[in-house]
Amino acid sequence: MATRRTSEEPAFVLHRYDWSESSLILEVFTRHHGRIALVAKGVKKPTSQFRPVLLPLQPLALSWGGDAEVRTLKAAQWQGGHVMPTGDALLSGSYLNELLMRLLARDDPHPGLFDHYALAVQLLAERSDAQQLVLRAFELLLLRDTGLLPDLSCEGSTLAPLQEGTSYVLGAESGLRVAHGDDVHSLEASQWLLLQTALNDRDPLIASLRACAGCQQSLQPQLRALLHYHSGVRVFRTRQLLLDLQSLVRPKAVPDPVASFGPTSS
Repeated sequence: MATRRTSEEPAFVLHRYDWSESSLILEVFTRHHGRIALVAKGVKKPTSQFRPVLLPLQPLALSWGGDAEVRTLKAAQWQGGHVMPTGDALLSGSYLNELLMRLLARDDPHPGLFDHYALAVQLLAERSDAQQLVLRAFELLLLRDTGLLPDLSCEGSTLAPLQEGTSYVLGAESGLRVAHGDDVHSLEASQWLLLQTALNDRDPLIASLRACAGCQQSLQPQLRALLHYHSGVRVFRTRQLLLDLQSLVRPKAVPDPVASFGPTSS
């Protein structure tokens, strides 16, 4: 029986492991096959054609063969389109990669999420002033597309519509519930409904980015708790490194990061 071959599949490298003195195991996110593992033989040799190509946060076209859990990389081409994120943007992109590694099962295709990820990486490289908004928007889309985000238009336990003027908190198991007096972070019904509408938009990443602009400080810890709950970790390694580095840098005033994204489709 012939060995299965996949050619020129859109992909991004999420993580790399040493496999031998000259080879690596790659965890890659592909558009039509989801997250898969590839062995890149001889990639660590100075003469390898793969060496300058297999970088994280870069759009690639990969070809591979095999039917085992770990396939064999046959070809790799850089697709271009944007520069490599640097500085904080590089750490933010690594955080997105860690989320995908922890929340996506292997061989589970998410073509829409792949497209959102590709745009998020491009925005991180081009819009240093919008990093936090990009992270919040992608977190929402990742949770939604993996079936882990409750409906943001109703209470989780009763499925009753949200009441105007009432504040709600997002719980990992219960969905939205009415905020209590001791809840540090909550959002009003109108904000949750705006986020749900953005997720249903034809361009959900940009729409969610804009919707997050007015509530990201209260939304961030609620999404983080949900991500921790479903990934089984208390702290994401890349996120902690990013926070540690940012704490060493004095914050600077920045222009409005959402103003130039323009209106979204309805």
